[in-house]
Amino acid sequence: MQITVKIKLEPTREQISLIQATTKEYIRLVNHIAADFVKADASLTYTSKAVAAELSSAVKNQAIRDAKSVFKKYKNNIRANAELKPEDQKEVRVPILKKPVSIWNNQNWTLAEGILRFPVLIDGMSHRVSVPVLLTDYQHELLKGKLGALRITQKSGKWIAQIAVGVSEKESSGEGFIGVDLGLKCPAVAVTDTGKTRFFGNGRLNKVVKRRFRSARRQLGKLKKVSVIRKRHDKEQRWMKDQDHKISRQIVNFAKENNVAVIRLEQLSGIRQTARTSRKNAKNLHSWSFYRLALYVRYKAQLMGIRVEYVDPRHTSQTCPRCKELHKAKDRDYRCSCGYRMHRDRLGAINILSAPVIGGNSLSA
Repeated sequence: MQITVKIKLEPTREQISLIQATTKEYIRLVNHIAADFVKADASLTYTSKAVAAELSSAVKNQAIRDAKSVFKKYKNNIRANAELKPEDQKEVRVPILKKPVSIWNNQNWTLAEGILRFPVLIDGMSHRVSVPVLLTDYQHELLKGKLGALRITQKSGKWIAQIAVGVSEKESSGEGFIGVDLGLKCPAVAVTDTGKTRFFGNGRLNKVVKRRFRSARRQLGKLKKVSVIRKRHDKEQRWMKDQDHKISRQIVNFAKENNVAVIRLEQLSGIRQTARTSRKNAKNLHSWSFYRLALYVRYKAQLMGIRVEYVDPRHTSQTCPRCKELHKAKDRDYRCSCGYRMHRDRLGAINILSAPVIGGNSLSA
């Protein structure tokens, strides 16, 4: 299993200049080679010696590989477009990379004792720079796996290293199951096959925080402060990701505590069309990433050796577990004519436990 570990770099001013020059030149080279491929309508043979760029040979070779990937994507888009009806066909454009980034393969960088070392070009010669990094204990543990490619980019004014790591999945000794229902008012509810229940997250807090972000963006929009709006949007996204990470970790820990072997989630296809919400919650529904939360649950569970299955979400919030009749819940309270009564979100998690499993591990959003 491969995951990406993101760590913060602490470069000096001189190192920042070198990294900026490398990332900009890398993107320029990828776009240039991809344009040559498109012009020739073929993946041409390039070598690092034949390519003119202010980059080390290792980085040039990686840029050539990335250009081939861009060209392959372009050709696939053309073929897919050709299969459409003439009236549905659109102009296929060559993908152009814009965000400065640079990639080194696993043979050209090292990370030891909090120092990341990778080659850059200085006065026409390749030299390794040593950049301090900030590592949490959790990240340090993950980086003990098989290290892959290194990708350096800038996000919100900070330099970030993204490292691909191959980690071995643990073997679970668990036997039980849990069903997890995702929502807005309650971000997640988990129920074990023994009936133990746990609610995760605070939907009201999420709603308040997101409303404050929207209000601030409206005020800044009136003042035409576009750059500040973009920064605040990035801040909101970081906050949302942090919430998803915390909730997914709590869910997986809950599964581990209860000796669970399988976590069951709803298949996410069409969730924005089928999710239960009022008109006042529509904005939150369409801006919250259910997919990301489910993805975080899956990869954290796999690291623990816990399998994740996806089930058919139809009527999970309406079916009575006792008599199987369909009833709509009133607010958060579900009542059936047979006398069965339950919290609506807990009912959804209970029904997910017994819902038919969908083949494969599809997570279509």
